[in-house]
Amino acid sequence: MNNASPLFAGRLCVLLGLAALGGCATMADLPPDAPYAQVQGRYGAPTVTCPLANGGQRVIWSQQPFGQYAWGGNVAPDGRMERIEPILTDEHFKVLAQGEWTPEKLICEFGPPAEVDQVGLPSVRQVVWSYRYKENGVWNSLMYVYLGPKGDRVTRFHPGPDPMFEERDSWFF
Repeated sequence: MNNASPLFAGRLCVLLGLAALGGCATMADLPPDAPYAQVQGRYGAPTVTCPLANGGQRVIWSQQPFGQYAWGGNVAPDGRMERIEPILTDEHFKVLAQGEWTPEKLICEFGPPAEVDQVGLPSVRQVVWSYRYKENGVWNSLMYVYLGPKGDRVTRFHPGPDPMFEERDSWFF
């Protein structure tokens, strides 16, 4: 072992500690009215961009299909970001109980789903979009959003355990 190893190890620990502290900041920590170009420079291009009636746009940065987080916000017509907030939360999913939700509106509000599937017998089959998230900020879950037999509007939604995080007995596999 040479003399540089303890020095290297110490520097590595400091760098890892700083990286961990830097990792605590999220998009929700950005100040309101930040220039959209600055936000893009820091976090990259959004996953989804949708036009708003006021001439601005809705933007979403998503970690789907395998991540459990997404952040959304609106860009005012003057290019400034309004508040950016986490959008894959129990509280935010409650907006699905209000009004009519189409697939386009879902994508503009929550971003792309982690999974798209169908459930039910052929005569009553429904399209289901699943969003991977942390239920109550703790549990590895999917929010199941049912879009009816035609896949054109939300009929119901509910959380459930995320099979991706379920332990499997290797005895059977």
